[in-house]
Amino acid sequence: MARLFGTDGVRGIANVELTCDLAFRLGQASSWVLASDVHRPTILVGRDTRISGEMLESALVAGICSVGARAVLVEVLPTPAIAYLTRYYEADAGVVISASHNTVEYNGIKFFDKNGYKLPDAIEDRIEELVHSGLPQDVEMPVGGRVGRPVRQRNATRRYVDFVKETTGVRLDGLHVVLDCAQGASYEVAPMIFRELGAQVSCYYHEPDGTNINENCGSTHPQRLCELVRELGADVGFAFDGDADRLMAVDERGQLINGDKVLAMLALYLKEKGQLRGNTVVATVMSNMGLDIAMKKHGIKLEKTKVGDRYVLERMLEAGYVLGGEQSGHVILLDHNTTGDGLITAVQVISAMVSAQQPLSRLSSVMQMMPQSQYAAHVDDRKKYDYDKNDKILRLIAEMEKKYEDRGRLVIRASGTEPCVRVMIEGPDQRELDTDVYALSKLIEKELA
Repeated sequence: MARLFGTDGVRGIANVELTCDLAFRLGQASSWVLASDVHRPTILVGRDTRISGEMLESALVAGICSVGARAVLVEVLPTPAIAYLTRYYEADAGVVISASHNTVEYNGIKFFDKNGYKLPDAIEDRIEELVHSGLPQDVEMPVGGRVGRPVRQRNATRRYVDFVKETTGVRLDGLHVVLDCAQGASYEVAPMIFRELGAQVSCYYHEPDGTNINENCGSTHPQRLCELVRELGADVGFAFDGDADRLMAVDERGQLINGDKVLAMLALYLKEKGQLRGNTVVATVMSNMGLDIAMKKHGIKLEKTKVGDRYVLERMLEAGYVLGGEQSGHVILLDHNTTGDGLITAVQVISAMVSAQQPLSRLSSVMQMMPQSQYAAHVDDRKKYDYDKNDKILRLIAEMEKKYEDRGRLVIRASGTEPCVRVMIEGPDQRELDTDVYALSKLIEKELA
């Protein structure tokens, strides 16, 4: 049986794979694991804007309350807000109902512990075991006044907005900021934060209707934001994904600044302030080689992990580092929050601009991107981990590894959240890279359909 928890919680097509029954059992199991003989846990619950969110929230909360736990509902807020508010309200855990950057038919359920960190594998395994087997047979379900009750926390949005603003000491008066909220969880808090810091704000894709989340907008589709920054003559643009744990930036020329470049800029910014603990940045094997070159040039160490922000975070916590992230825009600033936070990252990027009195194009020039090509080969979800067991695929991989041995690199991985295998090649010639990535991806799609 495939593992229920992926790299970022439980995810699937809502009402097909991620059903109300599964959400109910996850609510029961997580509350039971967190409970003790003398303690009934309090669990904070938030969600993004997708239409299935309220349905799954109702089922999840019913499961939480059925075992006597208390659910605190904060409604639509970014994933990193739940991580922070779980700590602020001293809850025993936080839960987010979101499928992040995925399209509307998907949804997910992911958990944070009482300190705002993603649950360890051992705790996820225990929850999963109870989801499959049910609660122990000798469990006496609570009745009467012992049944749990959901309550709504009305001031959660205000508390998170103030928290993000408190991460900077600069004012943004005179700066024009364009925001793409992906029709997602940042639609209310993002413009509040930047307006209250003094910026002129032009906000787009901030009218969610439940079905338009991530639809040709947000951090996975930033093309329109690039055009808007140029058209409006703005100083900077920021694009978030559906749950606002990712960020893509756009400079005043309308050029896209991805997660690797954001890491490079913030590494120098923190180093100049004496706040880059261990003089080290943590990235993943998918990060562009240009990041390696830039960090080496400025005397900063770069460590790499497997793909997934949870692995970046694990290494940061192990070694006491404060900055890490992914090319996709997950950036973790541990001095501020316990998970990737697109709003905090955006505020720190613009703070670096104000501090240096330089435009974003100048700051981002610290790193030059090496030519890179990527493709997501869509496959049967049950077969995505079998790409390295197929002889035809292995032969072509071997040929390409030999081809790029001294002039680039090849990275292949199964997605932890989607039914696909991601292929990435770096090298000197973009046209050659695109051709080879496409050929390998199409073979993977054919063999693992």
